[in-house]
Amino acid sequence: MNTKYILDESRIPKQWYNIIPDMPGPLFPVINPQTMKPVTPEDMSVIFPMSLIEQEMSSQRWIDIPDPVREIYKLWRPSPLFRARRLEEALGTPAKIFYKYEGVSPAGSHKPNSAIPQAYYNKQAGIRRLATETGAGQWGSSLALACSMFGLECTIYMVKVSCTQKPYRKSMMQLWGATVHPSPSEFTNAGRTILAHDPDNLGSLGIAISEAVEDAATHEDTNYALGSVLNHVCLHQTVIGLEAKEQMALAGAYPDVVIACCGGGSNFAGLSFPFLADRANGKKVRCLAVEPASCPTLTKGVYAFDFGDTAKLAPITMMYTLGHDFMPPGIHAGGLRYHGDSALVSQLYHAGEIEAKAYRQTACFEGALLFSRCEGIVPAPESSHAVRAAIDEAVLAKEEGKEKTILFGLSGHGQLDMGAYDSFLSGNLEDFEYPEEKIREALERLPKVSL
Repeated sequence: MNTKYILDESRIPKQWYNIIPDMPGPLFPVINPQTMKPVTPEDMSVIFPMSLIEQEMSSQRWIDIPDPVREIYKLWRPSPLFRARRLEEALGTPAKIFYKYEGVSPAGSHKPNSAIPQAYYNKQAGIRRLATETGAGQWGSSLALACSMFGLECTIYMVKVSCTQKPYRKSMMQLWGATVHPSPSEFTNAGRTILAHDPDNLGSLGIAISEAVEDAATHEDTNYALGSVLNHVCLHQTVIGLEAKEQMALAGAYPDVVIACCGGGSNFAGLSFPFLADRANGKKVRCLAVEPASCPTLTKGVYAFDFGDTAKLAPITMMYTLGHDFMPPGIHAGGLRYHGDSALVSQLYHAGEIEAKAYRQTACFEGALLFSRCEGIVPAPESSHAVRAAIDEAVLAKEEGKEKTILFGLSGHGQLDMGAYDSFLSGNLEDFEYPEEKIREALERLPKVSL
């Protein structure tokens, strides 16, 4: 009757799992927005160290984790796997519900899993400063933490609406030594252009990415770090699923369905990719990506080439997208407000290897409320999407009278998101479902790519 399953530090994975060799078909090329031709390592070296470029393009199934990275991982890894017995009892379900909890990291989410190696590789390359974007602040605080550990300076462009909604995440970044600018800002050409057109712009991850990329590209001692979407970020996050597989074995169980929230895709990739390796070898397992109805990239977007940012500075990738100038509403799950998705996650969804579902935010907060009262942990608004989907899977098992094993990712805690919970508890939380016509308008401006 264990409630949690803990691994010893010696069980921290020694290698990351690279899903590229097990993908359903070859990957589409990434396009340089200046030349409109496939990017080369030299193109990417303007903002990334060569070690990360090699990981981005690697076809090796397993990539070694450097010892200095594993040493810092020991501060919180292996993260615990829990059996949600009290939630099962409250739902009266025959389903077994497990969750992998990443909120035990110093930054409170899964994001340091990639921030630490990115800072390490940049330090090895002689870089002095990293520039990045952040939505809800989980990635920004994680990179600030990582830079402080490797003696790097850090500049963060934080989506303006999230700066207002989550001021204490900004404080965390500053505590770890980072400089934080609300985005769009006056510090970049991209930011100034957007503010000239719309002085009250709430910001988006696409805009913040534009500012951070411009900053890195115009300063020789500065590189860019991205918290999601890219192949090497998904690679680093696989420590989550690799540990979870070993912990599920300790529990004598294997999931019928693996669930994680999905914005850019790093959290979903981290938990699901090691299980998709089993699926590629014939194992029967479903993987479900959960996104907000207000930013329904997989469920309402199109599979097409698009820019990774609003100012068209970032590479053009084949992905599910709502359009690079899509402006999502200011929902509280700021980490999921991105117009596109990981190329790997997108290809898997397009091939039918994974599923996707979108929820309105009030339904997610209702699930988070039940979860917190049963299990004691307050989920981050992003993570509440996975909680909601797991509850619905458990209720369905009850209705069908079937046993089912559910594994979901609790990607972070919500202790710095109390403003969102205050809005929910006071009945002031609004639901947004992005209008189809607005999505169609944004999709009309996709780039034209000829291969």
